[in-house]
Amino acid sequence: MTDLKGKIVLITGASSGIGEAIARNFSQKEAKLILIARRKERLEKLAKELETDTYLIGLDIRNSNDVEKAINELPAPWQDIDILVNNAGLSRGLEKLHEGNPDGWDEMIDTNIKGLLYVSRAVIPLMVKRNKGHIINIGSIAGHEVYPNGNVYCATKHAVNALTKGMRLDLVDTPIKVSTVDPGLVETEFSRVRFYGDNERAKKVYEGYQPLKGADIAEAVVWIASRPEHVQIAEIIIFPAAQASSMVVHKEGI
Repeated sequence: MTDLKGKIVLITGASSGIGEAIARNFSQKEAKLILIARRKERLEKLAKELETDTYLIGLDIRNSNDVEKAINELPAPWQDIDILVNNAGLSRGLEKLHEGNPDGWDEMIDTNIKGLLYVSRAVIPLMVKRNKGHIINIGSIAGHEVYPNGNVYCATKHAVNALTKGMRLDLVDTPIKVSTVDPGLVETEFSRVRFYGDNERAKKVYEGYQPLKGADIAEAVVWIASRPEHVQIAEIIIFPAAQASSMVVHKEGI
């Protein structure tokens, strides 16, 4: 096993959901955390609850210049990033393609694909220079299966899957590892964001079965990061027990 104590871990989208859970889990392993999210006030609240050193960045990863500036201006003690967790992502809408909202498409493409690219482009050269590092991308079952009305969101997660494989190929001549964790149904703010704040509709997604929690995904991420140096976990797909595919879920009484 690799000891995570003192490792510097950068997590995007760390203010809630899976990202917050990942931060909490790495904190328990005494890793040092660079936490990035648009809602810095949430990061500040989270940091007070973590028993580890943190460096907080209020940042929208959709802005490439801001991402580059933030990484370039990291204080010296925080520059040697050991683990990058590209977690930030979202979904908007659940409509047929020809009925979809182009503004929502832009949000998904800019965050899920371009944001991941901007952060990776800024951080990976630091790893290459040190000849050391691990990139863990948070994908989705939507990156493996396209489901009805999921068109653009599924396309962005297929892109994450392709980019993960591309990174692994590009870094094969280095010790840097590349992994992806691809969840099924996880109860977070995901559905509320997808449905533009419609809490009742969001709740229905998780009724009748026990969905995954952010902590379930965080446990997998930390497990991947703690494998021995010669072991690279390429991909993990995680479902709740009641889920068999992206759209096949057994719901009791529904």
